[in-house]
Amino acid sequence: MPGPRRPARPFFLPAGDGERYCLFHPPQEEKQARGSILYVHPFAEEMNKSRRMAALQAKRFSQLGYGVLQIDLFGCGDSTGDMRDASWETWQQDLDLGASWLRQWMDAPLHVWGLRLGAMLALDFARRQTAEVERFILWQPVISGEAFLSQFLRMKLANAIISGSGAPGPGVRELRETLRAGMPLEVAGYELPPALAGAIDALRLEDIRCGSPVDWFEIVQEPGRPLPPASRRVLDTWTASGIDCRLHLAAGPSFWISQEIGECPELIDKTCSTLSETCP
Repeated sequence: MPGPRRPARPFFLPAGDGERYCLFHPPQEEKQARGSILYVHPFAEEMNKSRRMAALQAKRFSQLGYGVLQIDLFGCGDSTGDMRDASWETWQQDLDLGASWLRQWMDAPLHVWGLRLGAMLALDFARRQTAEVERFILWQPVISGEAFLSQFLRMKLANAIISGSGAPGPGVRELRETLRAGMPLEVAGYELPPALAGAIDALRLEDIRCGSPVDWFEIVQEPGRPLPPASRRVLDTWTASGIDCRLHLAAGPSFWISQEIGECPELIDKTCSTLSETCP
């Protein structure tokens, strides 16, 4: 009979500018761990909407024999700081901190699992550091930082309309000019710093290439729906450049932006079965 379940362990990981809140899910199998997994959460409110799915997937990974580290990046969740002081470089340093912690505590191959903007950050982090990544697990990765930032800025416009604040405010172009002038913007309760906005704006997924295999999971609203053309273009570009990239479609809701906290069981099941097949 299997032994008692090993519970997830919360802790604060010391960093140069404070602490990072972490939650470690130890591998449940008594034999040697199959691998370690570093989770890279999405941006702003998408992080909160995705907490349940991330927790469910981390638990399933641990049942397969993987140790999973969830780390709140600087200015996010329960970690030190505010988003207004965050930077892309600081977030990369946080991932390096988390990966180093996993290497210290687990003698097992490192996998990196990223959701939405976290998927883009995961790849950009890996190409800038020397530690070998066994495999990337990308959930609904952001394709274009520019398009993602524009979508985020539109939330400010939408909130102004909903609040009935009177005359229409500045459009996305004007909001971008404010950021380029070095002034932060408050969007949906988050203060977006200009440098972070600029770093996100400049990124394109097809330009971020790493040598490790990639499992790309895309949510579709119903079975049989094709992959969006922009995503297909990135996959074709990566494949042509020699990257081992596999696409997996899962039917379900867009849980990272849904009004209510949503789940996508098919995504969890397909992610687990894929990892079991590729890393037996």
